[in-house]
Amino acid sequence: MSEEIAAINQSRTKILIGGSVAAILAVGIIGFLIFSTVCPCERTPGGFLFGESSDAPVSDWSFANNVPLCQLQIYAGIRPHSINLNCMATPEGEMYLSCSFCDTKYWASKVETNEIGVMRLNGITYPVHVNRITDPATMDKAWSARVQKLQVYQSLDNPAPDPDSKRPDRWWTFQITSRS
Repeated sequence: MSEEIAAINQSRTKILIGGSVAAILAVGIIGFLIFSTVCPCERTPGGFLFGESSDAPVSDWSFANNVPLCQLQIYAGIRPHSINLNCMATPEGEMYLSCSFCDTKYWASKVETNEIGVMRLNGITYPVHVNRITDPATMDKAWSARVQKLQVYQSLDNPAPDPDSKRPDRWWTFQITSRS
């Protein structure tokens, strides 16, 4: 009889442990999804970017100049990682991201060639490719678009540079292209 009781107790223990692990995983996943609806916020990265999805290809990103900040989601390993960034479009409609001291930023080290990402502008998400630009002429063009946009959308944390300012050495830029 004691063997039956031991087997029942062992079975209950397995159920309790399994149920506890499942509950912890469920709470973690639900918590991450709730966190994703709130962040990225200020300088705190978030997870998934939710919003109305636009699957139409975008060839002219000029509308990005009417949005103070853009949000980018990439994958850091298997985990989604989203951040707030300055984004700007050139007069030709090409979109770039601005990143000061980017060599110290976690997300930038995760971007590879044609990195798959999602951009969110005004609550609408766009499937994109992200590519770091290192060509000085293209970087200067992106910097000029940034300077021009910040003359309108500056803030205390993000002041407008002098219109004649030169691109800083530790400033990086990434080009955004539509994946659709």
